[in-house]
Amino acid sequence: MTRKVFIVEDNLILSLLYKSYMEKIGFEVAAELIRGEEAVRMVRSAKPDLILMDIALEGEMDGIEAMKQIRQFSTVPVIYVTGNSDPRHLRKAEGTGYLDYLIKPVDFQALKASIDKYFLIENF
Repeated sequence: MTRKVFIVEDNLILSLLYKSYMEKIGFEVAAELIRGEEAVRMVRSAKPDLILMDIALEGEMDGIEAMKQIRQFSTVPVIYVTGNSDPRHLRKAEGTGYLDYLIKPVDFQALKASIDKYFLIENF
């Protein structure tokens, strides 16, 4: 069974890079989104197995706020992939139950290690 991932990233080049990483790991990229509002709506209907979430997104809602809303109805695992390494963003993200908080630029090995750590525990 192929696992589905949503990539929520407003930088097209990074989104394409993450898509290639996820396909190499064996995930199906079920959605590539650029807005937090879209992510909330799509997670509710499509139920992905994992979300790669940037924090700074297009639109009114950032990635952390999107995950707070998603947490009201879903326990889907999330890995933040962001340029925001400051303590304020880290504290804000703590309440969203994330798997990992990776700082850009993220290479393939770092992302794979983060995913493997979770899915091996969950008997992926």
